[in-house]
Amino acid sequence: MTTNHKIFFLVFMLVTAVVTGCKKDYGNLNSPTEEDFLKNPTKDQLNNLVTGVESAMRNNIGLYLDDVGVIGREMYRFSTGDPRYTTDLLGASDAHLDPTGFYLTNTWASRYRVVKNCNLLINASAISTFVSDAEAKGYAGFAKTMMAYQLLLNLNLTYNNGIRTEVANPDQPGPIENYDEALASIATLLDEANGDLSGAQVAFPLTSGFAGFNDAGGLSKVNRGIAARVAIYREQWQQALDALQASFFDLNGDFSTGVYHVFGTGSGDQLNPAFFPRNQAGDVRLAHPSYADDIENGDDRSSKAALRSEPQSYQGLSSNHDVWVYTTSTAPVPLVRNEELILIYAEANIQLENLSEGEDALNVIRNAHNLADYSGAGTKPALLTEMLNQRRFSLFDEGHRWVDVRRYGLLADLPVDRPDDDVWEQFPVPATEQ
Repeated sequence: MTTNHKIFFLVFMLVTAVVTGCKKDYGNLNSPTEEDFLKNPTKDQLNNLVTGVESAMRNNIGLYLDDVGVIGREMYRFSTGDPRYTTDLLGASDAHLDPTGFYLTNTWASRYRVVKNCNLLINASAISTFVSDAEAKGYAGFAKTMMAYQLLLNLNLTYNNGIRTEVANPDQPGPIENYDEALASIATLLDEANGDLSGAQVAFPLTSGFAGFNDAGGLSKVNRGIAARVAIYREQWQQALDALQASFFDLNGDFSTGVYHVFGTGSGDQLNPAFFPRNQAGDVRLAHPSYADDIENGDDRSSKAALRSEPQSYQGLSSNHDVWVYTTSTAPVPLVRNEELILIYAEANIQLENLSEGEDALNVIRNAHNLADYSGAGTKPALLTEMLNQRRFSLFDEGHRWVDVRRYGLLADLPVDRPDDDVWEQFPVPATEQ
């Protein structure tokens, strides 16, 4: 991860400049650096763009996890330098989500920086005489898949307030699409990418985060895994199962198999921003007390909320468990992994009334975490509740809980720790987009 990400700083920062959104300050497509890419880029130049895309996807990923984790009551984020993690994000008293707040604008801009460079990679690879048609399709398939993933993260934040999905021309970006429209656009982009990857050749290096998926076939499987996630968000249950069958989904496979953001200590690299040491004071990420309270006895996922030597309190909030998902400063952060795909498989089957198939998949999850088979009612509502419960503990601090309870209309069931706190449904669109 070191050499490639040194190249990232030489290429990516020149290409992106400073971006605060997709409507204003979106970058200058007439800059000399970009003109070089849009003349007749060499394979090395294209490969550097790939490296820049992969590296930049990590930027502000810790802040994104804080956003969705705090609002979704997975964690508390105490910061001695900024109280807005416990005021704005939790709706304390008369606090609200600010369309100019760092917690929105920083992660929003980071995602669109990657989208911009994906568009540049698509356009540059299409005109290069240094790559074959099959290789150009490989670049395009990778770029469109990563672009769709980045757009989905921003849509997770703004939900019904929508996002722009058409931003190839920063001077004339497309309109803000509502949630359903944006999901449809993301699904279409993923389908286009998968079509590009069919018969493509991957001529570019990827980091160890893509180990096992660094050829066209592997990238297609990753693409279909993300497509399955989009399908359940759209309540397209059979489409989700179809996508899973073309992905790396394996009901009996290693839960950790998947694609990851990876980090390193080398010059020009970056550390995992979601990692905080255990028992730290001041700036901390603490598991919401309900995590340890609600998890079943014997469940090995209890280790994700590590007991502290002493509780930490701030602004009327307190917890005695650290978030302990990313246990080193270089721990990888998943984009998508097999445990999520198994849970998607369970959810889609339950929704399609294949109740025994869904229950069997949930038991795969339960058994792997030292729990006995599910013993509750075999009804669809009961199994959906169990599915959401397993998603809660399996995907803790991976960016899913708030989205899950929202799509099932259960935001009101999340714990409210102070009398005047709020559970937000969505972020506003950043002020620069309005």
